[in-house]
Amino acid sequence: MLKLKNEKLEIYNQKRKNVSLIGSLKKEWRIVKYQKFLLFLILPGLAALIIFHYIPMYGVLLAFKEYSPIKGIMGSPWVGLRWINQIIIVPKVGEVIKNTLMFSILGLVTGFPAPIILAILFNELRAHRFKKIVQSVSYLPNFLSWVVVAGLVITMLSPRIGLYGFIADLLGIPKVFLMQKEVPWVIIVLVSSIWKGVGWGSVIYLAVMSGINPEYYDAAIVDGATRFQRVRFITIPFLYPIITLNIIFSATGLLSSNFDQIFNMMNPMVLDVSNVIDIYIYRTGLLEAQFEFSTAIGLVRTVISVLLLIGANQIAKRYSEYTLW
Repeated sequence: MLKLKNEKLEIYNQKRKNVSLIGSLKKEWRIVKYQKFLLFLILPGLAALIIFHYIPMYGVLLAFKEYSPIKGIMGSPWVGLRWINQIIIVPKVGEVIKNTLMFSILGLVTGFPAPIILAILFNELRAHRFKKIVQSVSYLPNFLSWVVVAGLVITMLSPRIGLYGFIADLLGIPKVFLMQKEVPWVIIVLVSSIWKGVGWGSVIYLAVMSGINPEYYDAAIVDGATRFQRVRFITIPFLYPIITLNIIFSATGLLSSNFDQIFNMMNPMVLDVSNVIDIYIYRTGLLEAQFEFSTAIGLVRTVISVLLLIGANQIAKRYSEYTLW
């Protein structure tokens, strides 16, 4: 008798769950119908994502095949892990990885704090008109293509017709082709990258700062806190979540580099330091027509980037409460 009652109770509870689920689905569908015109705005972006990002993913098969243009990707014979094993054998790959890590680590050390510092400086400005002008000027380089920026940098640093040559003549110092020296070239790449992206990168931090309750600052002022102390103990702690997330995402880019920037600023004199993974994939894949090998390099890099993302998130989970999942 008791068993029968329990079974009836379970059936009743299951029916209640089903009814609540159906009611929830109906409610969600009503919201979708009400906002259908807004949802249509997603379609162009969704279509672009599918066409340019998901459909071409079948090309990853090249990393496991001996490609024949006549037979196509699907008709080409399978070769297993031949191209992935070749990555370990080719000595040039080690140099390429070293250059990529050099740019990524230096860019992370120098470029990551720059938007945070700039955002804090903007937040501390009290002259609103001047603040808007400076912010607008700092955003502008982000909207210039690297073709334009590289042209400006090369022209300005030219010892013959550039600003560098003019200043060197005024000071009477010997002129050097900076873009043809490895160390100056690396510094120029890092500085130009920071200059182009620092303004736009500060936007997300400014958005977080705008949400900080002004009462915290008022209470700190009453307690006699200096401006530096207010930044240290109020502003920066509120930035911890977004800083942590950006560090996690930055970890995935350790094996990536800005192809547009390096491709437009490189020259044969600095090939030993400018030959990063993206440039190497471009050369082997498009110029040398080694489609399978270049695809294998890209695939291995993607897998390592995913592992780096998972690892960085696990480290953040261990030492911080702000993680992706």
